[in-house]
Amino acid sequence: MKQKMPLFSEAELSRIIEMAWEDRTPFDAIALSHGISEQQVISLMRSHLKAGSFRSWRARVSSRSTKHVAKRPAGVVRAYCPTQYKQR
Repeated sequence: MKQKMPLFSEAELSRIIEMAWEDRTPFDAIALSHGISEQQVISLMRSHLKAGSFRSWRARVSSRSTKHVAKRPAGVVRAYCPTQYKQR
C-alpha cells in the first residue's frame, strides 16, 4: 500500500531536497527529521527536480553506501561533516 505524502512548506521541501542531495546524509536521517520513507524521498525528488537532474541524483545515490545507515562504516554516526555548518 502506498503511503500518503505529508504536506511540506517550501522551506521544508527545500531542506529535504538538500538533505537528499547530500552524499553523506542517509535516508534514515531524512525519515527521522521529516517522517518520510526512502521511497517517498525518491518520489519527492522525481516530482521536484528536472528529469536529467533526477536521473543524475538517482544514479549517484544508488551506488552510495553512505545513503543507507546499514551500509555505513560503524564509526560514522553523524549525518553531516563536522565543518559543514560552521558559523562564518
